Formats: sequence, C-alpha cells, structure tokens
Amino acid sequence: MARDRKFVAYRRLERPYTRKSKYRRYQYVRGTPHSKIVRFVMGSRTKSFPISVKLVSKTDLQIRHSSLEAARMSANRRLEKAAGKQGYFFRIHKFPHHILRENPLASGAGADRLSTGMKKSFGKAVGVAAQVRRGDVVIEIGCEEKHLEVAKRALNIVSSKLPNGYYVMVDRVPAGSNEVTQTHKRLPKVYE
Repeated sequence: MARDRKFVAYRRLERPYTRKSKYRRYQYVRGTPHSKIVRFVMGSRTKSFPISVKLVSKTDLQIRHSSLEAARMSANRRLEKAAGKQGYFFRIHKFPHHILRENPLASGAGADRLSTGMKKSFGKAVGVAAQVRRGDVVIEIGCEEKHLEVAKRALNIVSSKLPNGYYVMVDRVPAGSNEVTQTHKRLPKVYE
C-alpha cells in the first residue's frame, strides 16, 4: 500500500490549487480527493456556552485533512466522556480546500524505463490540506466553567497531532459567536 509523503514536503504555504468548476473545460483540477473529515461541528449546536477555548496557530502552514480528522476524533472522545453528548460545542474552523500533488518517482530495477523524471512533473492529486495563517483559530471548543480544564487538556493533546506550534486561548465570549475580542486581534508578545 502506498504511504503518504512526509509532510515537510507540503508544510510551506503556496498558491492554493483549488480550481473546480461545474463546466469541464474550466476545471483545471482533474479528480479531487475526498476529505477524511467527517464533521466540522459537533456537540450541542443550539445551546450557548459561556466559555470559548481556542487552538491558535503560531506559524503559517498547511494541515493535511488526515491530521485534522485525527485531532477531531481525539478531542471529541475526551469531551464526550467528560461532558456528555450535549455538554460542549466543538468546531473545526479551517476547511481543507488546497489540493496536494505528488510526482511519483519510480525506484528500483528497471525504473529508468518507467519513470519520466522531471519531465511533465506536475503530479497527481494525492490529498487535500487546509491553509492556516499565523494567529488563525484552527479549532474552537465551547464549554461550561466546570469543564474548562478538560477542554484545555483536549486541545493540548490535539496540538500534538497537528504539525508545528499552537497555543490555547481561553475567551469569555460565548462559543460560536463571531465576536472578536481584543486579545485575539493581535498575538501575545510571547509569540511575536
């Protein structure tokens, strides 16, 4: 079975490769791989939670869809066990639009007859990734005061499943609201 390339090959931000159209002649992306992320919003969608805990990126990078799904499963399992199915709100803010390409190079005996080398090296679509800028919220959890430590712990574990560095930010703004607090407009001095 073919394995994924190490993500260091895709980590740097580049121009998004996403051109999809309902008209075939304008569709430059041939065959878009499906995202592994099952759900972007979980928990209680109707209930309002007083505390919002956010996972914020320290750097510009791309996150592969499989990493986001692993992070979602890990956090959801912890939150569901502690707060119950309706005791929290969970949202992945970033959607994997960018299509990752790979130019497969053959190696081994007789590879010189199969491989084209760097001629026509555009590559085939192998996966999708979300593009994240420094200071962007990647994941948000809404919870009650009593579940605050569980939410913080869940996001710390999630950050180990995602590439590069993140920090956890606690906001007293209801989760899911579009209100931006003063603390989120700029990164803390520690990360500048």
